[in-house]
Amino acid sequence: MAGNSQRRNRRTSNKKGAQVGSGGKRRRGLEGRGPTPPASARKGHVQNRAANAKAKQTARRQVARRGGKGTSEMVVGRNPVFEALRDGVPASMLYVQQFIDNDERVREALQLAADRGGIHLMEAPKPELDRMTNGLNHQGLVLQVPPYEYAHPDDLAAAAFDDGEDPLIVALDGVTDPRNLGAVVRSVSAFGGHGVVVPERRAAGMTAGAWKSSAGTAARTPVARCTNLTRTLEAYQKAGLTVVGLAADGEAEVGDLEALGGPVVIVVGSEGKGLSRLVGETCDFRVRIPMPGGAESLNAGVAAGVVLYEASRRRS
Repeated sequence: MAGNSQRRNRRTSNKKGAQVGSGGKRRRGLEGRGPTPPASARKGHVQNRAANAKAKQTARRQVARRGGKGTSEMVVGRNPVFEALRDGVPASMLYVQQFIDNDERVREALQLAADRGGIHLMEAPKPELDRMTNGLNHQGLVLQVPPYEYAHPDDLAAAAFDDGEDPLIVALDGVTDPRNLGAVVRSVSAFGGHGVVVPERRAAGMTAGAWKSSAGTAARTPVARCTNLTRTLEAYQKAGLTVVGLAADGEAEVGDLEALGGPVVIVVGSEGKGLSRLVGETCDFRVRIPMPGGAESLNAGVAAGVVLYEASRRRS
């Protein structure tokens, strides 16, 4: 009997209670969502994907037009640090080892950093300097060189035209020695040029070595960086500049080329390989430097200096 009573109680306990409301959710679900957005704003639509791709491409172009920055660099060792400071290489931080043997070169480096101003001094233990320099023989001094601010190739020609001058630009093709780049920058500055163009890949950049070779002229002569040298030269041609390439087998001699007196880009190749094929085919003229002494070639810095002198002579 007790079991039957329990079963009856369970059956009667299934009685429904008060029903919980939807809180207005069903009513809101029936409301309209407004006008249908355009296809370019609908996620997953082909026009939306195309619009996103175009926006990314525009952003990349804007970054490229700013020229971009190089990478920071460490100058390591007492003599290299002293020479970099003496030669005006930009620096943001001078790390000095704790309990360093304070010899004459260390004192001179510290004095140069203090005199220049804007260089922070940081004392660090030897293990920390070892880690920063990957175990190089830093001798207790490490100088941090900030990333170089590259210009855009278009800016070099635009600045010359704005000043009412014919652009005089040097482009380097396959030059990988930073010292040669610094020497070219120095020659461009000496002969009134408007800047230097280097490719992003397989080319020297504005390192501490390039700064030293420029003898301080890199501070007032812009260096631009491009992703593709051939396309950059073609853009210069469309802007009215003549592209002159230096080649040992050039069709004319430098002294005979009247185009050097106008808006011009002088292209200098590497000492060993010269101009690459595509760059050579893009040039309006290929000229040679006569060398009666019998030398087979000149390094990039000397070759650029010779042609820049001829261009400067024709403009004076």
